[in-house]
Parts: sequence; C-alpha cells; structure tokens
Amino acid sequence: MSEYVTQETFNKMRDELQRMKGIDRPAASKAIAEAREKGDLKENAEYDAAKEAQGILEAKIKQLEGVIANAKIVDPSTIDTSKVAILTKVTITNVATKKTVTYQIVGEKEADLKAGKISASSPIGKGLLGKAKGEVAEVQAPNGVLKFKVDAISI
Repeated sequence: MSEYVTQETFNKMRDELQRMKGIDRPAASKAIAEAREKGDLKENAEYDAAKEAQGILEAKIKQLEGVIANAKIVDPSTIDTSKVAILTKVTITNVATKKTVTYQIVGEKEADLKAGKISASSPIGKGLLGKAKGEVAEVQAPNGVLKFKVDAISI
C-alpha cells in the first residue's frame, strides 16, 4: 500500500535508513564478532542477544525500505482545498456535541494526534476524505456512528 508523505518526512525516513545501514548494521556485526570471540556459542548469551538485535535491525531496515519504495510524495502547492485530501487541514464540528476541532490529514508515518495530525487511514480520516465544506461525514466508531460537519478546509 502506498504511504502519502511530505518531502520532509521522506527525507527523514531516507536519513534514518542510511543511519541504520551505515552505522547500526556495522555496529551489530561488530557486537556479534566480539561475542563470538568469547568462546562456546552454545552457552553464550551475549552472542544470542547480539544475533537477535541484528535480526530486529534487519527487519526494521527491510520494513523501512518497503515504505520508502512505496512512498508517494505529496506537494502542498498542488492540493485542491475544495475537498478534504491528504495534507489539508480540516476544521470539523461534532454534530452531537457541537465540539469543533481542526486536524491535518496525513499519511500513517506522520500521524500524531497531539499535534493535530490524523492518518488518512484512521476511521475519522477515511470518513472525511473527499468531503467538501458544509458536508457531513459519518464515521463508524466503536460506540456508534459519529457525525462531523466540515466547517473549513485549508493547507
């Protein structure tokens, strides 16, 4: 599945991958070599821990390579604000509680509820995508259907 990200997030992911390959991977190999020198591998907990850490690192590298390979970089200057889309900020009002909040719709990698960024694949994100100002989005939640009126859409 494609992950929508900003250029900034894409660059951070690429930098993290380079660090993992260029610094963390050689360090893991060195830890294994040092543990191997300490004797019998059958009873060497340090060796087992180093091998396990290397396996976890390799899994993270593979996962991040997959995310980067499938990433779609979204340019904020090309976003149409007539409808809710990735990277738009949307101000919504809960129809039942009259509470108003503003969220930015982002890809999963950038989601941070405390910063007001929700994933496009979250229930609210999915419900809001494609809605225009004035429309009501119905979102299926564990406690029933929530209705949100779209008040404003911006960058």
